[in-house]
Amino acid sequence: MNVRFNAGFLLVVIAGLAVKCDRGSNPEPPPPVAPPVPTVNEVDFWLTKSDETIKLQKQNTVLAFAATVNQYPSIEVDEASTFQTVDGFGYTLTGGSAQMINQLNSTVKQELLQELFGANANSISISYLRLSIGASDLNSAPFSYDDMPVGQTDIGLANFSLAPDMTDLIPVLKAILQINPAIKIMAAPWSPPVWMKDNNSFISGSLQTQYYSVYAQYFVKYIQKMKDKGIIIDAITPQNEPLNPGNNPSMLMTATQQADFIKNHLGPAFQSANINTKIVIYDHNADKPEYPIAVLNDPGARPFINGSAFHLYAGEISALTMVRNSYPGKNIYFTEQYTSSTGNFGGDLKWHLKNVIIGSMRNWSKNALEWNLANNSSFGPHTPGGCTTCKGAITIESTSFFIRNVAYYIIAHASKFVPAGSVRIASTSAGNLNNVAFKTPSGKKVLIVENDGAGSEFFNIKYNDKWATASLDGGSVATFTW
Repeated sequence: MNVRFNAGFLLVVIAGLAVKCDRGSNPEPPPPVAPPVPTVNEVDFWLTKSDETIKLQKQNTVLAFAATVNQYPSIEVDEASTFQTVDGFGYTLTGGSAQMINQLNSTVKQELLQELFGANANSISISYLRLSIGASDLNSAPFSYDDMPVGQTDIGLANFSLAPDMTDLIPVLKAILQINPAIKIMAAPWSPPVWMKDNNSFISGSLQTQYYSVYAQYFVKYIQKMKDKGIIIDAITPQNEPLNPGNNPSMLMTATQQADFIKNHLGPAFQSANINTKIVIYDHNADKPEYPIAVLNDPGARPFINGSAFHLYAGEISALTMVRNSYPGKNIYFTEQYTSSTGNFGGDLKWHLKNVIIGSMRNWSKNALEWNLANNSSFGPHTPGGCTTCKGAITIESTSFFIRNVAYYIIAHASKFVPAGSVRIASTSAGNLNNVAFKTPSGKKVLIVENDGAGSEFFNIKYNDKWATASLDGGSVATFTW
């Protein structure tokens, strides 16, 4: 009995050892761990975290490309596959923005403008601005450049004058141009002079057909007189938000009206005056791609049109590609998105990087603009009925103090690193890691990544069959350059 018991016991022990050995030869995979840190840095990166603890700070982490592969997802950057050329990143310099900036003392104002528009290490290098032709809703009061007493008209535009913008907007623009003479400028009207409209009001109404040619000359005069001030208008849109007639100022302009205005009046007027300023249509939300397509479908209007402009208060950013694919020879622009006084830093950082910066660029846009550059701590000035919750990229607190808000960092993650003339290049998607890549005129590669997830993620930047491994916290944004 003892022998048999011991033999059985030995069999059990031997079997147990065999099982243990078998398990030891096929161990469970270990949890992911951070890869070894390279010794020589090849990739610089700047970080902004959603909790505001880090804002556009260059990191000391050493990143380098290696031939070894790991288990992390990869964003592959391919500079051989190219897309649109970038015109720039920036904001609308509203009349209210200029008014607030002009209230700073001369030293602080110059420091702010250098930081915003300069090319040094401490600048964010804004390369594109949008202006209102006349007032926007972020002026203290509505006006045009040819306002007349009630009941009077000025068909010859004899009273046209930039005087309403000579106190703040034009002086600030001239100061900006001293810093960056190459900055691109797009301009759009919120309303024509009210005597041209069918309701004689800055709010709503439509342009009377009898004044289409006069209004075309209004654009010509604006471009010429701005040029006389040393300000070159690169592009205009015929109407800001043509399907939003409830703002102050505003005007309704249907696609049919816009096509008629361009083909029979604005385009020929520019041609006759030898004006090369681009005509960009629509300038409204991505939920109505049929509007710019309808205007482009008009064979008389189409030759005068450079492209279409979009906002994203409604619709999906993919609509930009839909319009581009309908007319591949016409450009795409992203011209406005606001951050609200009721928003929060982390939520706005994620959404705007995902949609306005990365989304617009991956959908063929040549620019990406946030809305208002600057306002005061009460979110003014604005017209009666104008936006009361639009938060500027900069809040001017006093004559000597300003605050950088979330829109500053949204744009800076692109503008500081992707100058005009850069080309978007291919980059693959990787789960929660929304991204877009560029090659700059100097040959640098730039990759902007937004982690749309809740947790931290390791990932690879794959370039030329080598991998550099990085990590990014949930809700954070990074710009990588090499």
